[in-house]
Amino acid sequence: MLRRVLPQAKTLAQDIVQDGDAVVDATCGNGHDTKFLSELVGAAGKVYSFDIQAEAIENARSLCGSHGNIEFILDSHENIDRYVDSRPLKAAMFNLGYLPRGDKSITTTPASTMLAIQKLFDRLADGGRIIIVVYHGHPGGKTERDALMEQLSQWPQKEAQILKYQFINQKNDAPFLLCIEKNRHA
Repeated sequence: MLRRVLPQAKTLAQDIVQDGDAVVDATCGNGHDTKFLSELVGAAGKVYSFDIQAEAIENARSLCGSHGNIEFILDSHENIDRYVDSRPLKAAMFNLGYLPRGDKSITTTPASTMLAIQKLFDRLADGGRIIIVVYHGHPGGKTERDALMEQLSQWPQKEAQILKYQFINQKNDAPFLLCIEKNRHA
């Protein structure tokens, strides 16, 4: 069976993240990716979990319980450079759009998302990945989708491989997955 988008996003992280790695959940939401990443990196690792909504951070804290390797950050992912320490990042995950069961008028935006992606890419270890689930079925979602596709399709091939994983026969603006893998340099 083909994996649906969210399980495929997790597989792309599982394939490379190891115990002790540093990772980022750029859109904390209700904490599902934060918890998943916390379990992948183990007690020796570090998860930086960003969201601009206090409600999201509280939901994630509640879900993650006593995971001591998570730093919750109430700020935009575009400010990642203010919080993340100097060790290389192995992976970052985004779920673009709005907080599920939250205020649908508060969404990710093309400018902050692209700035965060560039800052994360600069900190990414060789072979590291930025995994982005693009939800584009809301007002502003198509604008963000189009901006991402335009900018990422022009990214130099010598720096990264960029994958698009999408089911093309689904209705209602089904989400799709983008994965930026930083090339290994000898």
